[in-house]
Amino acid sequence: MRKLRIGKISYANIFPIFYLIERKFDCSRYEFVEAVPSELNRMLQCGEVDISPSSSVEYLRNPDQYSFMPGVSISSRGAVGSVFLFSRIPIDRMSGKSIAVTKQSATSVVLLEVLLRLAGNIGVTMVPSDRETLESSDAFLLIGDDALLHATRIDGSYFVYDLGDIWDRRTGLPFVFALWIYRRNLPEDPHLGEIFRQFADDVLRAKKESLLMLPEVAVASPLAGKLSHDELLAYWKKIDYELDNEHLRGLQRFRDLAGW
Repeated sequence: MRKLRIGKISYANIFPIFYLIERKFDCSRYEFVEAVPSELNRMLQCGEVDISPSSSVEYLRNPDQYSFMPGVSISSRGAVGSVFLFSRIPIDRMSGKSIAVTKQSATSVVLLEVLLRLAGNIGVTMVPSDRETLESSDAFLLIGDDALLHATRIDGSYFVYDLGDIWDRRTGLPFVFALWIYRRNLPEDPHLGEIFRQFADDVLRAKKESLLMLPEVAVASPLAGKLSHDELLAYWKKIDYELDNEHLRGLQRFRDLAGW
């Protein structure tokens, strides 16, 4: 029987959940496929993975194609700590400017476009760029572990804007960066439906149990040694793994502001 192919993001924001799943639960019927969010979006579209924590933009653009797992997300209620605009120019003075943006993200780029418009900017150009080009630019967007680490060493000539914080101050709503997305027919698949339901249970259990084990998780994190133990714990306290009605309101507000 084919295993359930599960997209896996390597970023620290989701590490606690995967840590629990892979070490505490039976994964014999799971196959994990690691990639950055933008690549997982493509793999979901092509059927190369069955389910993945993937960009909320991917769902919002294709709601007839996907469903998402209830009760779990990657969100923030305020500063998220790993989605940053670094700019030598204040965010309300960027009309007509160019911003180098990471190729790893879909949601964060659209969020930045929305926030720039809300700040009164027009004619801003987003330039997908590689890492070297990003860090040599006057304004650039980083996400995930790159953003988390870069924020600790950026020099004082840059303004540093946490997009989760700006969204919260603008809307008062959580921002949903990622959902656990799957193709609509997966639960009815005669070979994979049962495995999918087991995995959904495992994710919800891991969401709850990982929050009780964060000191252990921090020791095992790939960022251990790059960030201190306390820095990792402080970062995970900013991540909101819930998905309730308020999160869904935030998701709808994002859809409306993006113009879809």
